[in-house]
Amino acid sequence: MPSTNSGKIPLSSPDITEDEIVAVVEVLRGSRLSLGPMLEEFEQLFADYIGLPHAVAVNSGTSGLHLCIRALNIGVGDEVIVPSFTFIAAANAIRYEGATPVFVDIEPRTMNIDPAAIEDAITPKTRAILVVHTFGCPAGMAAILEIVHRHGLLLIEDSCEALGAEYGRRKIGSLGDAAVFGFYPNKQITTGEGGMVVTRDSSLASRMRALRNQGRYDTDDWFQHSELGYNYRLSEINCALGIEQLKRIDEILTMRETAARSYHQHLCRHPDLIVPLIEMPGRRISWFVYVLRLNTSYSAADRDALAQHLLSSGIGCGRYFAPIHLQPAYAAWRETSRLPITESHAARTLALPFFNRIRPQEIECVCETLLEFLKRHDRSRANSHAGKREEE
Repeated sequence: MPSTNSGKIPLSSPDITEDEIVAVVEVLRGSRLSLGPMLEEFEQLFADYIGLPHAVAVNSGTSGLHLCIRALNIGVGDEVIVPSFTFIAAANAIRYEGATPVFVDIEPRTMNIDPAAIEDAITPKTRAILVVHTFGCPAGMAAILEIVHRHGLLLIEDSCEALGAEYGRRKIGSLGDAAVFGFYPNKQITTGEGGMVVTRDSSLASRMRALRNQGRYDTDDWFQHSELGYNYRLSEINCALGIEQLKRIDEILTMRETAARSYHQHLCRHPDLIVPLIEMPGRRISWFVYVLRLNTSYSAADRDALAQHLLSSGIGCGRYFAPIHLQPAYAAWRETSRLPITESHAARTLALPFFNRIRPQEIECVCETLLEFLKRHDRSRANSHAGKREEE
């Protein structure tokens, strides 16, 4: 097995350059640490990149999702259709405002929300669809937009994992009523903690700016609060980092695609593995993580044993994602959500180390360690079957 020098390969690792450190230090030497010029510049650069007129910076993707739900007046008595195979924040944001998440199943190949399942889940109470572009792979937006328009629904794009992804010639995040991006350290770009909401609706953007700042509109003074709001502000320090990171977005996306293709070359021919699609006609994937699946001959216990094998070998990994409807906090949804594809695939998924500057020898080490486990597992299974035949 090739040496990785450090002996450990993390699941993710932020990519911070000297220019970004300098930008943060310059803010610290100034007099504005919040609601200053860095915020305005970051929002404008981001809006231009997505191709929309408005961007609202917030302190997390979760906060951004919450602002979308609240600003669009989704609340008690409303239903929002959302996949269960995603990070829990998507459903939590719906519940924050008293609305009801309605979980639907996913497509087996892309692991994105299934448009046919959306259609089946619509009721008179449905107000919106919250589409997640899972792992940076664009969802089937043509079919989803047709459903949205036919039923008069709102569309929120959870693009937290998909910065730089494209559907047709449009950036992911530019297709719905609003979209949210996340900048946690494992994302394509990071601000440490942070997020961004984008929209073409000026009144919606104005309301979200007020909501993130304790309910203050631009016309209010500091101690006037026109509505119930929150402290979802993103500091000048975070924005300075985000500006410099966004300047490198094309380079970052290329590095991550190169890493994904390297994994694909090592693993795509193994019969026990289902590797992610490496490309899709008419869509550009923005690689957030590299998540593979064991085939249906493997159980959740087998996946967990593989994870433990990698971890004990100094290789980070993660079980992306545990279905939301099976979480303790969603016990009330467990019996009413019939999601066979979600449950089957989630039991066999595993995220491998993936970050901008992962080295080829590190990818090779991960793959050799993984394949070593599969070979041993196949040998053990063959011996078990042989033993049973002898008993017969």
